[in-house]
Formats: sequence, C-alpha cells, structure tokens
Amino acid sequence: QVKLVEAGGGLVQPGGSLRPSCTASKSLVSLRAVGWVRQAPGSQRELVAIMRRGGTTNSADSVKGRFTISRDNAKNTVYLEMNSLITEDTAVYYCYAEEILVGADILYWGQGTQVTVSS
Repeated sequence: QVKLVEAGGGLVQPGGSLRPSCTASKSLVSLRAVGWVRQAPGSQRELVAIMRRGGTTNSADSVKGRFTISRDNAKNTVYLEMNSLITEDTAVYYCYAEEILVGADILYWGQGTQVTVSS
C-alpha cells in the first residue's frame, strides 16, 4: 500500500506559476513510476507528466516546455513545476504511483488538488 498526499494547488492568474507536490509513504525508487494526471470539468482524465524509476520523463504535448516533473528521493516527494499557466490548465490534478507487486501492476492515487487559472 502506498499513500500519496498532495499539496500546493490554488488560484493563479494566466502567465503565473504553481508547484504542487505529492509525498509518498514509501521510497520513490521502489516504485515503477510516478506521475500526474488532470481532469477538467466534463473532460476525461489526461496524463500530464510521468517519471520512471530510472529518471526518464515524458509529458503531454499540451504542457511541453511549460511543465516539468521532478522528484526529491530523500523526501519521497514528486513535484510538478507549472509555468506560463493558461486558463485551459484549470483542472483537478492527481498524482499517482505505479508499483509492481507479485507480478501485478498496481496504481495508487493522491486525493487531488485544484488548480484554477483565472484573471
């Protein structure tokens, strides 16, 4: 079982920045991957960014050049650095962790943090 606790969402003006965090109850290097997805009202969940155990990352085309995923292994914490925010980034952001247990691929989810981009 992995518990994920998020923090750092909020209200920001277009062009602003936020850096939500996600702290895991176990070592990040023991996990296959960690990442962020988002869900806007009336829309499906969208994968925003992923970081694999080895450190490789991928991000959605819609956020490339603006969002960066990073981690602090000593703090078991994953961050999503969000810059040049636009109104279309408004959504609930969820962090997730992927773990392999006895051959099974298990996903754990944070509680979600609201990000609102508005003037």
